[in-house]
Amino acid sequence: MRGRRLAFDYGDSRIGVAVCDADGILATPLPVLENREQSLSTSLKQLLSEYEPVHVFIGLPINMSGTSGQAAEKVEKFAEKIREQYAIPVIYVDERLSTVSAQRKLKEAGVSSKDSKSLIDSMAAVAILEQGLLQETAKNPDNDRN
Repeated sequence: MRGRRLAFDYGDSRIGVAVCDADGILATPLPVLENREQSLSTSLKQLLSEYEPVHVFIGLPINMSGTSGQAAEKVEKFAEKIREQYAIPVIYVDERLSTVSAQRKLKEAGVSSKDSKSLIDSMAAVAILEQGLLQETAKNPDNDRN
C-alpha cells in the first residue's frame, strides 16, 4: 500500500517520532513530542493532519522474556487513543532492541553520548519504523507499495 507511515517510540516524558516517504523507502526522524496531556493532543493532531499516514507503527516494549508489563499497558492506551480519536490503524512493533540500535547508529555516526540523548527517542522511532516496513514487506512480498 502506498502512503506515508509514522512510527512512535512511546515514553513517559518524550515520544520519539519518525516518518517515511510515500513509497516506504526512507525513514526520517522528526522532533520528539513532549508527553504532557494538553500539548500531546495538539501535537498529535497537527502531526497526523500534516503527514496523513495510512497507518502508524508503535513500539511495544516487551521484556526479553517475551512478557509485557506496565510500560506495554501505557503504550496500548496511547495506541487506543490514536485509533479512536483519529481513526488510523495502529500496528505494534517489538521494540526490545530499538533504543540499543539507535544508540549504536548514533555512536557509529560519531555523535557523542551527551549529544545523543536528545536524538535517541527519534532514532528509536526510526528503528521501529524500519522494522515495521520490513514486516510489511515480509507479509506482502509482491507489494511494491505502489
